[in-house]
Amino acid sequence: MPATKKTTTVAKKRTVKKPEKIEKAEPQVGLKLRIKLRAYDHKIIDNSARQIIDIANRYGAEVLGPVPLPTEILKYTVNRSSFIHKNAREQFEMRVHKRIIDILNPNQEIIESLRDLNLPSGVDITIKI
Repeated sequence: MPATKKTTTVAKKRTVKKPEKIEKAEPQVGLKLRIKLRAYDHKIIDNSARQIIDIANRYGAEVLGPVPLPTEILKYTVNRSSFIHKNAREQFEMRVHKRIIDILNPNQEIIESLRDLNLPSGVDITIKI
C-alpha cells in the first residue's frame, strides 16, 4: 500500500472592518399637538382634517398626517320577531372612521384658532399636548 500524504490547508484570516454607524439627525421636537378625529362618515372626517391642516399651514407649523387608523366596525345582531321565528335575525353595523394629525412646534395662535374651530356635527375631536 502506498503511503498517502496528508495535506492540510490553512485559511488566512481576513480582518473585515465593520461599517461605522451613521447617526441620523432627527428634528428636535419641543412641543407636539396630537389631534384625534372620530366620525361615522368618512367624507366629513376628511373635510375636517383638511380644515385643521389648512389652519396649521397658515401659521407655518409642520404637520404630520392625517394618518388613517383602522376603521372600528361595531356589529349588532337583533331578532326579527320575539317568539315565533327565533332563527330570523337582522344584522346592523356602525363604522367609526379615525384619523390622527400631529402638529410639531405649534405656537399660541394655532392653539387658539383650533379652539375656535367650528367642525360639523358628528365629528369628535380630542387634542393632546
